[in-house]
This record gives sequence, structure tokens and C-alpha cells, in this order.
Amino acid sequence: MAQRKNTYRLSTAVVVTVLTEIILAALLAFGYFVLMQMIPGMKLDRPEMMAVFAAGPVVSLLFLLMFWWKKRALSKFSSPEMLKHLAPMLSTGKPVFKFVFFRLALFFLTIALVNPQIGSKMTEVKQEGIDLMIAIDVSNSMLSEDIKPNRLERARRGIAQLIDKLYGDRVGIIVFAGDAYVQLPITTDFSAARMFLNTITTDIVPVQGTSIGAAINRSMESFDFDNGAQKAIIVISDGEDHEAAALEAAKKAAEKGVVIHTIGMGTAQGGPIPIYNGRNQTGYKKDKEGRTVITRLDEKMLQDLATAGNGQFVRASTAQMGINVLLEEIDSMNKTEFGTVSYAEYEDRFQVFLIIALVLLLIEQLVSERRSKWREKFKLFES
Repeated sequence: MAQRKNTYRLSTAVVVTVLTEIILAALLAFGYFVLMQMIPGMKLDRPEMMAVFAAGPVVSLLFLLMFWWKKRALSKFSSPEMLKHLAPMLSTGKPVFKFVFFRLALFFLTIALVNPQIGSKMTEVKQEGIDLMIAIDVSNSMLSEDIKPNRLERARRGIAQLIDKLYGDRVGIIVFAGDAYVQLPITTDFSAARMFLNTITTDIVPVQGTSIGAAINRSMESFDFDNGAQKAIIVISDGEDHEAAALEAAKKAAEKGVVIHTIGMGTAQGGPIPIYNGRNQTGYKKDKEGRTVITRLDEKMLQDLATAGNGQFVRASTAQMGINVLLEEIDSMNKTEFGTVSYAEYEDRFQVFLIIALVLLLIEQLVSERRSKWREKFKLFES
């Protein structure tokens, strides 16, 4: 019974620690993906410091290992009944509470390092550029690894490189498979574009397929044709579209002066489509006869699409995406001056989180590791 009791106390420490990590991870995700979008003019001064958050779970694991080692050492020293007489004020619950306060303090210290900032002064900035919509194929065939690491990941990296080289333009993102959806409305906020780009997976669109026509139509709906800016669409896909609507949509877009460029993802030889269960690959997609499905780049379809849209077709590879070719095309377009209201001054908010962290550290120091009488009521953590 004594051994079972010790094991139960250790499992309680594990539950408390893991629950703390889950809550902190949820708070971090809520702050990054929700609050950052809800609060106007909010940005991170040092986003590279976000990596420090990964140290938190490591600290928790080290605490649990130390907790287990102490329990094991005490069980070798004496029996639980004898330990009550030798060290009557010994508490195994308070170290857990002390660590929770320490872990919370570490969390808020990291936020202070990242230094959230709030825009405090707005000004109108004159820019010259075009309106650009990027339509990215997220059908399952984009998981094929004929382009390393796979078509979709290579496309995401290429888009990130493109965004980094844009200046003065406005950009939006469309994701499409069997249907098309606006992932990011057209904006000058390139940091938001990069953030939304990181969330793109093949699971983001519920209907599978490759409806390039729907992607072009959705892009057209996203443009503001009253602002006078020249407009372009970049379609990134393997081209396996079995619908005739794509060419018709491209011709209608060209009639309105919208240029359509295409980037072909994949090779002529093609490759199988991996199937995943979570992060683990379980096999490859097969047809009704049980044969492995091979997905290939439909280069002609994408070339015809670019021709109909008065644009350029480039073929991507593991080494390059053809971004420089498209940048030259974008730069050659007439730039339109437009005013964008943006924040010119920002105020630091790290002080708030630093104060919270210091208060939590003070509480952690004030909590004794010795048993107190009122803690006798909480037998859950006591040994």
C-alpha cells in the first residue's frame, strides 16, 4: 500500500505539471492567433524570442525527474510510516505549487522578452504598387514528394520568399482544392501574410479536388476594382484540374485587365501521394484496383492558363521556384499610388508582463516547502 501511495503522489505531480503546460500552450496560441488579430496595431518587437517558449516544457520535465528522484531517495531512506515520525513537517505538495508559480513566472518573462507593442500613433503612408492575389493549391496531390520536401511545403517557402521581396504592393492569399477560400484578405501587412502562410495545410479545405477556376473567381471577388491599381493573380498548383472552368475564368479575368501567372509544382514523372495518420505516414493513395496513384504535373494546362491570362508560366523545382521571373513581371507593371493608414509609433508593453513575472517569483519564494497545518486538509498532494 505504501508503494501505491507514493506512486499516486507522483502521478498527481505529473497531472498538475502537464495541465499547467496545456493551459500555457492554449494561452500562447490564443494570444498569438486571436489577440494579435483582434487588437489593432499590435505587433511583436522581437518575434525571434518566441523560440524561448520551447524551454518551458523542458523545465517542467526536469522538475518531474527531480521530483521522482526525491521520492525514490526518500522511499529508500525509510518507510512512509517511519518518515512521518522522522520528518513530520515534510511536504510533497508545496514543491509542486512552488514550481507552478515558477513556471508561470517563466512564461510571463518570455512574453516580456518578446515585447508586445501597441500602435499609438497612426499616419497615412503613400505607397506605389499593385494588388496581388496568391492562389495556392492545397489538394492532397500537393503532398507528393517529387519536389522536396513536398510540393506544398516548397510552395509555402517560395511564397515566403516572394513576400519578402515585395515592396509597396498589397497581397492576399487564396487556398483551394475542390473549392476556394480566402485565407488572407488583400493587405499591406506582410507579417500577417507570413503568419497565415504558416497555417496552410491540405486539411484547411474540406472538399478535395483541384478547382483552379474557383480560385481565380474568388481572387477576382477579393479585388477592389475602384482603386485603379493594376492587379495580378499567381496560381500555384500541380495543374491536375479536370474542370473546364479554369481557362474560361482566366479569359474573363484578362478582359478586366488582371494578369494571371502560374507556377507548376511537380515533375513530368510525378510521384505517389502519401497518406498520413497525424504525423505518421501510413502508406500511399491507391485507386480502386489497389494500384498506387501517381500524380504528375499538368504543365500544358498551366501554360494555357497563363497564356489566357496574359501572364507567365514557370516550373518549380526543388532548387528554385521561379520567383525572380515573376518578380520581374510584377515590377514591370504600372504602379499605382495609394494611401495606407498605418501605425508610425508603437508603445512597449513588456513592463506589464515583467511585473506579473516578478510578483509570481516573489510568491514562489514566500511559499515554504514545509508542511503547514491548513495544508493537512488537502491530502491529495501529501505523502
